[in-house]
Amino acid sequence: MGKELFDNIPSKVADLLSDVKNGRIGLPDLQRPFVWKDNKVRELLDSMMKGYPIGYIMLWASPDDYENTGYIGKNDKMYKRPDDLVIDGQQRLTALLAAMYGVTIKDKNYKERKIRISFNPLTREFAVWTQAFEKNPEWISEISSVFAADQEHNISKFRKAYIKIANEGRAKNNEPELTEDEEDIIEENINDLLNLGIYSLPTLKINSKADEEDVADIFVRVNSGGQNLTEKNFIETLIAVYDNDVHDKIDKFCAESRIPANGTSFNQTLQVDPSHLIRMSVGVGFRRARLRYAYMLLRGKNLKTGEITQDVREENLKIFKESLDMVTNLNNWHAFMNLFASAGYLKGSLVASSNAVVFSYVLYLIGKYDYKVSSVELQKITRKWIFMSTITGFYTGSTESEVEKQFADLRDVHNADEFVAYLDSVIANRFTDDYFEYSLPAELNSSSATSPAWYGYVAAINVLGTPMLFSTAPLSQYFVLGTSGDKNSVDKHHIFPKHYLEEIGYDNDRDRNQIANFTYLDYATNIDISDAPPAEYVGRYRDKLGEDGYKLACAQNALPENFEQLSYPEFLSQRRLLMAQIVKKAYNELNK
Repeated sequence: MGKELFDNIPSKVADLLSDVKNGRIGLPDLQRPFVWKDNKVRELLDSMMKGYPIGYIMLWASPDDYENTGYIGKNDKMYKRPDDLVIDGQQRLTALLAAMYGVTIKDKNYKERKIRISFNPLTREFAVWTQAFEKNPEWISEISSVFAADQEHNISKFRKAYIKIANEGRAKNNEPELTEDEEDIIEENINDLLNLGIYSLPTLKINSKADEEDVADIFVRVNSGGQNLTEKNFIETLIAVYDNDVHDKIDKFCAESRIPANGTSFNQTLQVDPSHLIRMSVGVGFRRARLRYAYMLLRGKNLKTGEITQDVREENLKIFKESLDMVTNLNNWHAFMNLFASAGYLKGSLVASSNAVVFSYVLYLIGKYDYKVSSVELQKITRKWIFMSTITGFYTGSTESEVEKQFADLRDVHNADEFVAYLDSVIANRFTDDYFEYSLPAELNSSSATSPAWYGYVAAINVLGTPMLFSTAPLSQYFVLGTSGDKNSVDKHHIFPKHYLEEIGYDNDRDRNQIANFTYLDYATNIDISDAPPAEYVGRYRDKLGEDGYKLACAQNALPENFEQLSYPEFLSQRRLLMAQIVKKAYNELNK
């Protein structure tokens, strides 16, 4: 067995939380926003009260050059820099700090809130706070009040006040006062609650001299609290370690991408998380796609020599920060998001993989800053690239390998014309005649609701400004924020209704929910058609639209003329071919 890279240090919960509050232990809130539900916090406390194990904490002895302090909430710190960094156990420590001491946390949407857990000293029950527990005199509405009273040396006064209020509540309900035995139980259980502070929590501390790749590997392999730890978690921790300004910039950008407001990063396509910005910045600054390179770079590794030095770390961090400035520049961001929308992908629900946004943005910035592609040419090639890469699943599967290959190809690209020509060549190699005639129709032979082929068809409809079937309103306008409200004003409709298909013998959802059997309808039209078979409802709308209007509607929505007369399998076969041609038509429009 090799030499152990860690020490096993017995720790008490109160000591750990105190060290977090005073800054001796760094708990960067950027590492992972608090994602537990409040009920899980309740279960954690209940397990501790019953003496059950709750896992362990993993610390990393702070690097010698660590200069910043990461923290939860808005706590003043005694320590200029932490001695140890939390790399596993953040969620548990955050839960305990928030519930026991009332510290404000950030949830997964970057909104500040408190975690309030109630406690019944008679029954030893924990509960997630509600107004009912607030009003019930036999419940302590927030356990943080008990720990606050203890810190102020007023726990005896607190207990007497609780008993008095409980007895007053019983009197109102014509119930007998608490007995002496019950008062003893209350005292015992409040003391047991306070004794959660001396609960033993095993703590593993990784040596500060451990190789960063060893630490990262340990971090990735550990899964102690039900939340899978990944490379990106470790990298996010490193960023919080080495530069709080960078941490804050990333945090702010991610938070604002979720909140509609002018002058922010908000958009309808991607709720940004730190890993997105890290990938973008490392891609732009270092032409690297693999996350494992990110933590090597941020720790100061020269990727050519393998040497780790402070000078290299400072230089790499400088490059990373400069790239992050480009990435988070709102003019760049929104210009790119507008291009994503103009390629037909008007909202995130149409994008099968967030990587399509992340790495297309990287290419856009490389084209703008490294190759100085003209604005008009950059917009055109970016739209085409987005359309192609998203529908063909270019950024699904082995994405990092594909992008690393692309970065390698770009080493032979030296100017704007060559950059545009390179992207055009990749697009042409994917968008062949065979793709539109054979490959895409085959991909449309699916019932997957998240198929890139289906999303690509919808994007094509948006690019072409096509009205919904039997309507004059373009589909695209129904994807604009605020048009749907609580009830969707547009519905995905079975052209051959499910109920009708069941009646004629199609009892399998895969058959009934074929992509080629779907179209969008406005809400009123969908209600009107309901479960009527095509042979019935087509006639009504054919009369309303007139023959020319009907033929146009069919052509625009990839429907064979007289489709209501076709068998279901023949309808699907013909429509897949027509849908593929709609996609091709949209691409040709983007290519003008």
